[in-house]
Amino acid sequence: MAAVITLKAGPQALGVFAALVLGAQAAVGLFAGAFADRLPKRRLLIAADLARALVLAAIPLAALTGRLTLVEIYLAAVLMGAANVVFDVTDHAYLPSLINTADLTEGNAKLSATEAVAEVGGPALTGVLVGVMAPSMAVGLNALTYLVSALFLSRIRGDAPRAPASDVEPFRLDLTAGLRLILTHPLVGPLWLADVAKSFFGNFFAALYILLALNVLRLSTPMLGLTIAMGGVGGLAGAMLAPWLIRRLGAGPTILLAGLAGGATLFAIPLAAGPPLAAMAMLAAAQLVGDGLQTVSAIGSASLRQTVLPPHQLGRAGGAFATGGAAAGVAGALTGGALGAAIGPRETLLFAAAGVTAASLFVAASPLRRLRQPAL
Repeated sequence: MAAVITLKAGPQALGVFAALVLGAQAAVGLFAGAFADRLPKRRLLIAADLARALVLAAIPLAALTGRLTLVEIYLAAVLMGAANVVFDVTDHAYLPSLINTADLTEGNAKLSATEAVAEVGGPALTGVLVGVMAPSMAVGLNALTYLVSALFLSRIRGDAPRAPASDVEPFRLDLTAGLRLILTHPLVGPLWLADVAKSFFGNFFAALYILLALNVLRLSTPMLGLTIAMGGVGGLAGAMLAPWLIRRLGAGPTILLAGLAGGATLFAIPLAAGPPLAAMAMLAAAQLVGDGLQTVSAIGSASLRQTVLPPHQLGRAGGAFATGGAAAGVAGALTGGALGAAIGPRETLLFAAAGVTAASLFVAASPLRRLRQPAL
């Protein structure tokens, strides 16, 4: 919003922004996985939160001094992308040390529910704040949330075990261990391929969604905030349903069916038309249903990885997922931005919706489609 409203950024500039976030994640992902397996996980999580707070606090300071440009926005994108991947990879590797293996699906569902609740309130509040203050000031307020997160993390007692010395390879080899691990695994490999494909096509939306909503469909910023918040409502519903669906259908079919259906709902976004309220209704429906289904698929996928992979290698495996998805996302954001400028946001997003839906075919062609046991 700061880039579009304050600095009048267009499709290609937004594509570059999304690509920089993802590029930093791709570059840091493998390192983050190796560090997560070697270093105290709780301290890494806190450090990532503090770093993100500092980066976001710099945006309003630059605006107040009249120095906020796209260069500063891009730099913040790079730093936030790097800190985000360190946090996400470490968080995924940390959870199995805090709860029993049998509780991983329930644990991942509760974490997803927490994120969904935040998505319900956060974007809606942002839309209101941007309506009454400069977007850069709203970014500054967001910095405080990372300080609160670091405070809560500091209250966790104990830490996850690190990789045993016998399993630690030379660092340059350690960086590729996660990729070798997942590509040779018959269940996790297809999940990685589907994730990479979804990231490529899904980041067309990262480059163009806000532009479509604000400039093409003429939604106001409060309307956009409420629309995105519906994704949080859907995510919350998906988090509540995921454990039951996995027990009922099995892990593999749940991941497959939820991924296919969730991708198909994305077609409603580029097909949205008419007065702003009518367009908002279509976008909100896509956020509600699509985010709910994708949350179900993501919970099943994360729980499966945490169950079938060795605990002391989860960081490296998570880094490989982060790097693969982010690298594909860079290409997707740049491609989406370029196509959006050439043929228009609506037409580009129709192509993206087809790609995200087709990504689940990697799961359909693997043993996952028959993995019916619910014990994740």
